[in-house]
Amino acid sequence: MTAGVADAGSRTPQPDISGTVPLPERVAVVVFVVAPILGLLGAVPFLWGWGLGWTDVAIFAFLYPLNALGITVGYHRHFTHGGFKAKRWLRIALAILGGQAMQGSVVRWVADHRRHHKYSDQEGDPHSPWAYGPGVWGLTKGLYHAHMGWLFSKDRTSRSKYAPDLLKDRDIRFLSLDPVYAVIVLSTFLVPMGLGALLTQSWHGALTALFWAGLMRVFVGEHVTFSINSICHVFGKEDFRTRDKARNVWWLAIPSFGESWHNLHHADPTCARHGVLKGQIDISARVIWLFERLGWVWDVRWPDHDRLAARRVTADRADPASTPASANANGEAA
Repeated sequence: MTAGVADAGSRTPQPDISGTVPLPERVAVVVFVVAPILGLLGAVPFLWGWGLGWTDVAIFAFLYPLNALGITVGYHRHFTHGGFKAKRWLRIALAILGGQAMQGSVVRWVADHRRHHKYSDQEGDPHSPWAYGPGVWGLTKGLYHAHMGWLFSKDRTSRSKYAPDLLKDRDIRFLSLDPVYAVIVLSTFLVPMGLGALLTQSWHGALTALFWAGLMRVFVGEHVTFSINSICHVFGKEDFRTRDKARNVWWLAIPSFGESWHNLHHADPTCARHGVLKGQIDISARVIWLFERLGWVWDVRWPDHDRLAARRVTADRADPASTPASANANGEAA
């Protein structure tokens, strides 16, 4: 199956599969993905009956960026693509924070994403929105598949093939063990609940924090990430040449912390900065820049002007705003 060609019955090449996902794990996916949606549907009566306080908002605002950066800076740009090297304690912290986003253990997440890049929008891509072909119905099914439907697949990406480096890392392998990851998942709910109880000195505050800064935080974080898989492979602008349909979606840039500058990412996957053109806000790249200044990370793969310029779809050399931004001494877009 090539991008845009329907082949709903196609199977992923066998070398990329290591058995099937056990039934309990598939049930967990249903619980972790569907439960937040049901929670959102219950938000209105919950709000009327219990209320939403500033404490809940503050806890959400504190925890959401931490877990989002665990995914964008940690799982994605560091562990998957090696956009920079990091100190051991930071690698562990990023793996835990990313795990609290409840998108899977770091080894599983990395294996799936590396496979996605290998087969992007072709047969073998675990979450291409073009799996069912073009047309309204095909694209509708494809968007659902790319957004969250692929999570229910019984096929599991081979970790030994796609993440052998992480399996050799004692710390990361330990954090990806099922019992350890289960504790990390549990903490994503106990932390906001504990903060709510501490700040309000009440069970009511603990429960509202659990709902808004726990369940709803997971819901928002998951579906922002899912949108990169679905929306950013169908809609948006193409500034750089890629072999797939990855696009830039500007209105997702802030909630995704810069991940929605997806077109550049697929043109230059190891680049630590995705928003390389003028006006493209990339919060994750700024955090990496800060880590570099603090000496916590090094060998950062900042944008290379010549390499990116060669990939431009239409580059007006006379307009500085239309040329790729090279990194200056601070890792900032020039």
